[in-house]
Amino acid sequence: MVLRNTSLWEFAAGSLLLAAASAVGFWLVFRKRPAPEELERARRQFLVQSGRLVDGMLLDITEIEAPPPPRRPVVEDPGMAEDPRTLTLLIYNYRIGGVIYDCSQDITPLRAIVDPAQIRAGFPCTVRYQPGNPQNSIVLAEDWSGLRAGLPVLPQFADPDPLDTSHLHPRHTGRVS
Repeated sequence: MVLRNTSLWEFAAGSLLLAAASAVGFWLVFRKRPAPEELERARRQFLVQSGRLVDGMLLDITEIEAPPPPRRPVVEDPGMAEDPRTLTLLIYNYRIGGVIYDCSQDITPLRAIVDPAQIRAGFPCTVRYQPGNPQNSIVLAEDWSGLRAGLPVLPQFADPDPLDTSHLHPRHTGRVS
């Protein structure tokens, strides 16, 4: 079958274009979108794989009440109020290129990895950040931790030549006999 009429070709091309646009629109509306938890896990994994390291300081660890995550209710029941959830936030700062960044990280999903009661505010930590976007940073992830067990211990050396403290003796008068 040979189509000799140009309007027939235009109709066929338009129908094909309309079908393709409908398929793309259907896919965009009904595709599975990643949950916020999945996006955060992917961000942490990206920073573990490609982030740069810098020294930081833990400022505080705090728990705050947050509203429950939004859900699509099947039936609205005004008597059924959801309890707020508790978020555990790690607050830290670090310095890059003379700029001090104060950040926080939600470590609620990482409670299985670290006990929040063991984290000490005021201790140094290691921060992973994205080089082109330094405010995108983490201190803790599933496969990596920038938390330190304690303060660094400096080596102690034995004093090879102790100081002469004989002049501090109370019977010393300063006279030479």
